[in-house]
Amino acid sequence: MPVSRTTGVDRRLFLASLLGAAAGVAGLSGCAESSAATGGKGASTAPLADKVPAGTSLKIASYQGAQQLQLKLAKLPELPFAVSSWLNIGAGPDVINAFRAKSLDVANNAGIPPIQAHYQGFDAKIVAINITRKPNYVFATKPGSDIESVDDFRGKKLAFSQGQAQGVVLLRALKKAGLKYEDVKLVPLTSNQFLTALQSGQVDIAPLGNTQSPAYLKQYGSKGARIITTEVVDLLSLLWAPTSVLNDKAKAAAVAAYIPQWAQGLVWSYENPDVWNEEFYVKTQNLTLDQAQSITALANKPLFPPSWDEAIKWEQETADLLAEGGFVKKFDVSSLFDHRFEGIAARSVAAEYRS
Repeated sequence: MPVSRTTGVDRRLFLASLLGAAAGVAGLSGCAESSAATGGKGASTAPLADKVPAGTSLKIASYQGAQQLQLKLAKLPELPFAVSSWLNIGAGPDVINAFRAKSLDVANNAGIPPIQAHYQGFDAKIVAINITRKPNYVFATKPGSDIESVDDFRGKKLAFSQGQAQGVVLLRALKKAGLKYEDVKLVPLTSNQFLTALQSGQVDIAPLGNTQSPAYLKQYGSKGARIITTEVVDLLSLLWAPTSVLNDKAKAAAVAAYIPQWAQGLVWSYENPDVWNEEFYVKTQNLTLDQAQSITALANKPLFPPSWDEAIKWEQETADLLAEGGFVKKFDVSSLFDHRFEGIAARSVAAEYRS
């Protein structure tokens, strides 16, 4: 069912604003013919190499420097390949554009960017899964708002990014509250625009990450801004890479070697919150120790499933939810997963971190 015009969102303008000039018309027009749209034809099924060939390198996303800091603080073994660059990039649309430009080989995102990439006609695969059981997002109101619950979202302007985790959290929250798309006004933005949109009153509500909400409340809580918690969980945190990268035997072996350290770094930061608070949130993000502690208190325990069955089911539900709103076309999400990598993360951590 397409979104009604009463949402205030024109479909073509909405998509164009999210996809950007580089990824827009060409990506969408090519989607029907792409390998992603045809179930991932051309994706390699060759066994992964046991060793990473000498001279192999990867370009890895490390939003706000978190990934390489985790590896450093956890004192993990040296990676068996060169990292030619750690890119400070995290938002799904930005990652997709970097994949297209061949400036990025592997990234950490939520479940929705791979769906958006498929819709744009870009072929990429999920190679590792971290299950999140607790909410990572809250809904923040603009200063001076009288909104107190999701039920109050009716008729309001909501910041919405269909290509990011925040978007699916919002859609799931609306569905849970019994609100239809035409009951609200979806304002197309990317997550890095949410704070400015709230501050200026461009939107009434925006989903913010647990890491963002303390600073926002500190600045605007006295001016009537508030946080509305949600029980909606964005289940998947994942690693993914372009199929072209995974079809390269050397790079695929490097990705397989990176996955255990990614998983072990997450476990280390979860087990050492005091050090992580000081070294990451205080020293690099300029938060107070109290703010940092409020964030880590809400942290999800990392869980790396030996089987991806639950993840695939969740990803299908998410894709179907987007399709119901007319944001993407319905498809089988199983084409998004490269099962050669299934279980690598789980085998690299203690049993208590396997879901």
